[in-house]
Amino acid sequence: MDIDIKGIVIICGNYGSGKSEIAVNFAAQSRLKGMEVKITDLDLVNPYFRSREARVALERIGVQVVLPDRQYMHADLPILAPAVAGMIQQPAELTILDVGGDDVGVTVLAALGNYLKQKTVHMLQVINLFRPNTGTVEGCLKIKQEIEASSKMKITGLVSNANLIDETTPEHIYKGYDLVKAVAKATGLKIEFITASSQMIPKLDMDRFHCPVLTIDRTLVPPWKKPLII
Repeated sequence: MDIDIKGIVIICGNYGSGKSEIAVNFAAQSRLKGMEVKITDLDLVNPYFRSREARVALERIGVQVVLPDRQYMHADLPILAPAVAGMIQQPAELTILDVGGDDVGVTVLAALGNYLKQKTVHMLQVINLFRPNTGTVEGCLKIKQEIEASSKMKITGLVSNANLIDETTPEHIYKGYDLVKAVAKATGLKIEFITASSQMIPKLDMDRFHCPVLTIDRTLVPPWKKPLII
């Protein structure tokens, strides 16, 4: 089952939910399927797991990566390059915006409101039940409300990214999927896809899922670990 999302896609969620890993892998896999893909890193919160760290690998396969000017590459200020507004005004077949965690991280979207309101936008909430505050339906709904209030935008779809990194088991993936199904029922939102590492895919009973599965290869890791290469 393929992920059927095109146009402008905003990846949001609570801190540490795995948004940037999803953004990078979704961009890479979509490009390898022949799609025109652009991605911009608007994550101004997390100092390590930013999609900008995968720039070279993404550009190597033909993904257009839009970033702030070099002097602002490591800034934690909401400095938006004109190119970001430009990519929204003229989006690719798939244009991905990777934003920061929690309600603080998505405030940058308010600055782009005039551009985004003219477009059809998919805003996906990433849920990892093993992160703080998102282990229950109530917690996920609270995060959703906070993100929507700060961004002045509505979440349109859900993504389950249940993992404990190297300790993840198939049961963790199933449990995460069950949680997101409950959130979908409570909100009326669609589960756009769930994620699983390439090592985990062979161990899963894929018949349990009624949505696409995005295969994740870890490319963004802290400085003390070695990433996989796209």
